[in-house]
Amino acid sequence: MADQGPHLVEYPNYAHYPQYPNQGNNNWGPPAGNYGNQTPDTEPKPYTAGHSEAEVASLRSNGPDTELRRTLEEKHVNMIGFSVVLGVGLFLSSGKVIFIAGPGLAVLAYILMGTLMWSAMASMGEMTALFPVKGPTFEFARRFIDESVGYASAWMLWFSYVIVAAAEILAITEIFHFDVDSKYLEEQNYPEQPLSWPATKSTNPAVWVGIFLVVMFVINLLPVRKYGQLEYIFGSIKITFLVALILFNTILNARQRYHSSRFWTYETPWGFSSANLTVKAATESSPNGVVYTGSLGTFTAFWTAMVTSFFSLMGWDIILLTAPENKDLARDETIKISSRKIALRVILLYALAVFTVGLNIPYTDDGLRNLTLSGIKGGQASAFVLAAIRERVRFMPHFLNGFYVFSACTTGINSLYSASRILHAISTLRDAWPSWGWMESIRSRLEQTRFGVPMNAVFASWMLGFLAFLSTKPSSAEILGRMTSVAATSTLIVYALNCYTFLLFFKEVNQAACGFRDEDLNLTPEMRYQYNRDNKRQYPYHSHLQWLRALYGLVFCILMILFQGWRTIVSPMAVDDFVASYIAIVMFLVISGAYFLKTRGFNPSQWHRRAQKLTGLEAIGPVVAADPNSQLPCKVCGMRHRRGRLVLPDGEGQHKQKAMAILEWIWVWLR
Repeated sequence: MADQGPHLVEYPNYAHYPQYPNQGNNNWGPPAGNYGNQTPDTEPKPYTAGHSEAEVASLRSNGPDTELRRTLEEKHVNMIGFSVVLGVGLFLSSGKVIFIAGPGLAVLAYILMGTLMWSAMASMGEMTALFPVKGPTFEFARRFIDESVGYASAWMLWFSYVIVAAAEILAITEIFHFDVDSKYLEEQNYPEQPLSWPATKSTNPAVWVGIFLVVMFVINLLPVRKYGQLEYIFGSIKITFLVALILFNTILNARQRYHSSRFWTYETPWGFSSANLTVKAATESSPNGVVYTGSLGTFTAFWTAMVTSFFSLMGWDIILLTAPENKDLARDETIKISSRKIALRVILLYALAVFTVGLNIPYTDDGLRNLTLSGIKGGQASAFVLAAIRERVRFMPHFLNGFYVFSACTTGINSLYSASRILHAISTLRDAWPSWGWMESIRSRLEQTRFGVPMNAVFASWMLGFLAFLSTKPSSAEILGRMTSVAATSTLIVYALNCYTFLLFFKEVNQAACGFRDEDLNLTPEMRYQYNRDNKRQYPYHSHLQWLRALYGLVFCILMILFQGWRTIVSPMAVDDFVASYIAIVMFLVISGAYFLKTRGFNPSQWHRRAQKLTGLEAIGPVVAADPNSQLPCKVCGMRHRRGRLVLPDGEGQHKQKAMAILEWIWVWLR
């Protein structure tokens, strides 16, 4: 059936109202709020519900459609963000983190890395909330730092998401090789022996790679509204499972069936942190290996645990990539609420998950032992599976391992979504591509959409997912670990650039609000409020001391980039792991250098910074959140307030209304 396009509705043109002076220049249609008593002095202007004028023109024209459709709701974005983060990283890597650092330091490692993600996400989130451009994770770096830096970070992040998608599929093949050592089961007196999946273990990994690649591809071809609804279901299942897993481990610990103390893993001979760090395993040339003890061992173990845990937290920026497909950004403040929700959920739930499972398994457990620098094992090495085995819970290891397959698949689906949206955004920038005719043909095809979905960009990103067929090699666990190292370093580079970009953005926005950019941005004095960060009622995403968080994120990211592969340098040097740890830095320098020379030539006298900054962004935004005073009263609590903000009615005798206001506030943050 041919695409009939979205239903057209009539909205009045609000561009002439002084309180929204720039409304006619952006893509958001009429401002949110109650304007029923106002009569426009012009003829009604056609808009498409939830779509920009460019999208409507694209739909009506005979030419190919190149625009995404604004059909995602805030609830969809929330769960897409959580679903992409909760892949196999937490389930398969948390045991390695506990083994490296001990139960207490493992929890701190996840919390501290969560603050890094929170800082970087808030920096990118504020910029995107004000200017919801395509590819915000690289567009702002392109505008504020330099074009070459932005283009390089775009390709780096695209490659990173492609690698993550392939790594998740590769992880599924490892999970299907579920086989717990029978000797370990005997030591723990587990009632079910053997504990394995013989059918899937004997199947060629290429079969599973092919099946799940097809599933990823088909789901990403769905219209984005259907995709969002499906991901809302997936995300709800995942968050429910993680909460249940926390409760399950809490119950295991509380019943004290096999241990006299509930905190036995924190007591002698174990403890809050590990006693040492095995930097290099013993070999023929080094029979004793390389082991650090004392304060040095504790510090290096904690740092290594943070590096290992980072992969479990990657993917928050998918919320920003959905901005061009978000509807009602100003009314629902999707970017702000979704960014804060994912920070609260991930940091809290991840820390609780690692803490509770750490109460049921010591860090010296043989099942957790993993001395590889980059390797990630399957479900039999999961701390959650091993905790169930130690507590002799039947069937639970099978159920957990099965859920890991589902979790990895859905994260792979979301990673492909992110990669396709980044590639589509890159395709809209002609300067990011060589000027050859055949490359222009490829670029124009990648820019095209069908039913609002960049299907060609999805297909091109999906094709690189065939890297997952590397699982047919016996060393797939090490390949998986090295792939994630490249992806993690690439993501850290992009996050560092965006934290630095925010510091430049912060300066520019403040200058615009103070009137120093009126001529450049064609602003009237009445329009400056759109850039005023102190206008907390209508600025779409304001965070206190955000510049300090951006500086914190920048320094932290740089340290992580430089020292995340320190163990590969310790003699004897692990060349393959060293390359996997640091090749992303070389890739970034080469790509950005190539773009620099492409745009400025080889003559040093012509080398100058190329950055547009805020110029041109006024055509897209800035987005102005609806003033609470202009909004209709909330249908639940009856108060006028910004979404997610708790406002209690004044006066006595309004207990029911206060209770409804509290319930509505809780529901917004849980939804």
